[in-house]
Amino acid sequence: MNAQVVVDWREQIFDILQTHDIRQVYHVPDAGHARLIEACQKSNSIRTVPLTTEEEGVALAAGAWLGGQRSVLLMQSSGVGNTINLMGLTKTLRFPFLTLITMRGDWGEFNSWQYPMGQGTPKVLEAMGVLLYSVEQAAEVQPTVDAAARAAFNGGLAVAVLLRQKLIGIKNFGKK
Repeated sequence: MNAQVVVDWREQIFDILQTHDIRQVYHVPDAGHARLIEACQKSNSIRTVPLTTEEEGVALAAGAWLGGQRSVLLMQSSGVGNTINLMGLTKTLRFPFLTLITMRGDWGEFNSWQYPMGQGTPKVLEAMGVLLYSVEQAAEVQPTVDAAARAAFNGGLAVAVLLRQKLIGIKNFGKK
């Protein structure tokens, strides 16, 4: 009898980060990225940098690229609005930029405050010239994040992967 091994999608993302030689990971606290952040913090090859606001990650990504390193910004959809002014750097300076965004205000959301930015995130990113990929199922994570990293680092593009609530799960904070 063969036991089927289930690989967590966050582990798949971590493997992709290593495959693409990503050396710096920027983040604010986020439950959706928590396991990925922990894996990066334990890595000897990745430097994790906690941020006070998501926009710092865009500037740090530019600096990392100028210094010869690849990076990724991890954030939640509610933080995308904080990055808009600096997102223009990716176009002006033409450096590769990769961000992985856990979505709120999406499928099954309980918090009405999360809907405006959750629904606006794709439109805002597209307006800033960011190429979007979206993931709803665990089986889509590995190929999608890999394709996004290739588009960013081989194609020199700004790319965002939207990790939808169907993937990350519904937050309920004890409510039923």
